[in-house]
Amino acid sequence: MLERLQSLEDRYNKLNELLSDPDVISDVNKLREYSKEQSDLEDVVQAYRAYKNVTNELKDAKMMLEDDLDDEMTEMVKMEISDLSSRSEELEEEMKVLLLPKDPNDDKNVIMEVRGAAGGDEAALFAGDLYRMYSRYAENHGWKIEVIEAHSTGVGGYKEIIFMINGTGAYSQLKYENGAHRVQRVPETESGGRVHTSTATVAVLPEAEEVEIDVNENDIRVDTFASSGPGGQSVNTTMSAVRLTHEPTGIIVSCQDEKSQIKNKEKAMKVLRARIYDKFQQEAQAEYDETRKSAVGTGDRSERIRTYNFPQNRVTDHRIGLTIQKLDQILEGKLEAFIDALLVEEQTKKLEQIGE
Repeated sequence: MLERLQSLEDRYNKLNELLSDPDVISDVNKLREYSKEQSDLEDVVQAYRAYKNVTNELKDAKMMLEDDLDDEMTEMVKMEISDLSSRSEELEEEMKVLLLPKDPNDDKNVIMEVRGAAGGDEAALFAGDLYRMYSRYAENHGWKIEVIEAHSTGVGGYKEIIFMINGTGAYSQLKYENGAHRVQRVPETESGGRVHTSTATVAVLPEAEEVEIDVNENDIRVDTFASSGPGGQSVNTTMSAVRLTHEPTGIIVSCQDEKSQIKNKEKAMKVLRARIYDKFQQEAQAEYDETRKSAVGTGDRSERIRTYNFPQNRVTDHRIGLTIQKLDQILEGKLEAFIDALLVEEQTKKLEQIGE
C-alpha cells in the first residue's frame, strides 16, 4: 500500500510541473485532463503526507525513550507516542478508503426519473413529494435542477417526472436513491382515517457524454408532435414536442418541456444517451454477481429500499436497517444521514472483500 501511495504522490508532483508548463496551459484539453487528475489525487496525497509526518514524529519519540530521561519527561513522551500511534492508525484506515476503486460516474451530473407506481393518485402525489425532496437536496448543495419531462395528474403530483441535476459529485451522492420507495399515510381523500400504502420508483442515471457512448444518428427515429398541457399559446399549434426511438434497443424518450423543437431534441438526447449507457452498464454488471452482492442493494428498480411512515414521522432504509424519526426534515431534502451511512456501508463491504 505504501509503495502505491508513494507512486501516487510522485504522479501528483509531476502533475504540478505539467500544470506550469506553457504547452499544457495553452492546450485546453490537456489542462482540463491534468487538473482533474490532480484534483482526484488531492485527498489521498494529503493523507499520505500527513501519515509520513506522523510516522517520522513517532519514530523520533520512540528514539527519545532510549535516552536517559527523568520520570516526568518519560511519561510525556509515552503520552505523545500513544497519541501519534492512534493518529497513525486513523490515517491508515483513511488511506485504505481513499484507495478503494472509485466509481467512474461519481463526478457526473445525474438524470433522475421518478414515477408513481402502486397506489393510483396517492402514488402520484408521493412521486411529487420525492421530486420536491430531491430538489431541496440539490438546492442545499448549490446544484442546478432542470426538468426534462413531466406528466402531472389532476390531483397534483406526477405520474412521471424526469429531471437533470447538474453539480459536481451529484451521482456519487444520489446513486443510492435507485429503487422503490414506499409511503404509508392517510390520503386526503380517505374519510375513514385508514393508513394506505403506496409506492413510487426512482431511477438514477449518470449523464453520459458523447465520447463515452457511440450513438449512431441513423439508429434513432425522430418523431415530432404537438405539445400538450401548460406552455402558452403555442401549445397544440406547433410541432415542438419530440420523440426519439433508439431502434437497436427499443428505448423511447419524449420531451415537450420547451417551446423550441431543437431544445426539446437536445434534452431528449441527454436522456436517451443516459438510458442507453445505463442499459449497457446493467448488462455488464450482471456478469459479475459477486461484485453486485458487495454493493449496497442490487440497484434493481423493483427493490424496496425505503419506507416513509407519516403517522410515526419516521423513515426507514431497509438496506442498512437505519430508522430516523425526522420524516418532515427528510422530505425537506436533509438526506445526508442516509447517504453518509450508505456510503460507509458500501466502503466497509469493499474493504471486507479486499481483505478476503
